[in-house]
Amino acid sequence: MANIVMFCILAVVILGSAILCVSTKSIMRAATFLLFVLFGVAGIYFLLDYTFLGAAQVSVYAGGITMIYIFAIQLVSKRTLQGLSERLHGGRMLAGCLAAVAGCVMVLLILLKQKFVSLAIPNEEVPMKLVGNTLMGSEKYQYVLPFEFISVFLLACIIGGIVISRKDK
Repeated sequence: MANIVMFCILAVVILGSAILCVSTKSIMRAATFLLFVLFGVAGIYFLLDYTFLGAAQVSVYAGGITMIYIFAIQLVSKRTLQGLSERLHGGRMLAGCLAAVAGCVMVLLILLKQKFVSLAIPNEEVPMKLVGNTLMGSEKYQYVLPFEFISVFLLACIIGGIVISRKDK
């Protein structure tokens, strides 16, 4: 019962922070709300007793990625950020809502077609060794290649931040 209550609290925090993240006009507040979302996801990992994934979520995403966003925001000149207020138009709002509904329908269809829901019903716990082998394996349905692409992408972001921060002579 306590797990359900804690999950509901974390779900409300994640959804509320995500909505505030995309709807605020201040870019620093958006980064702060993103931090709350990432901490909430880490809380769900800890609630499921996946302590390694929770710790990785806190250190890599909540710590590293959010700091990269904040540094990028601070490196951009204030003159550039001042003109970024935009009003919501009805057409854009309707198009965004339709795209969100279409995305949700697509995800639901894929879940039902691939029978992920029926596979998730048994209360069998997935061992952490299987999760690690799946994340770091190089065979079919294993994720070492996307993991390496993400690491190269983050390296490119860091190099881009260094290049932007240099002053031209």
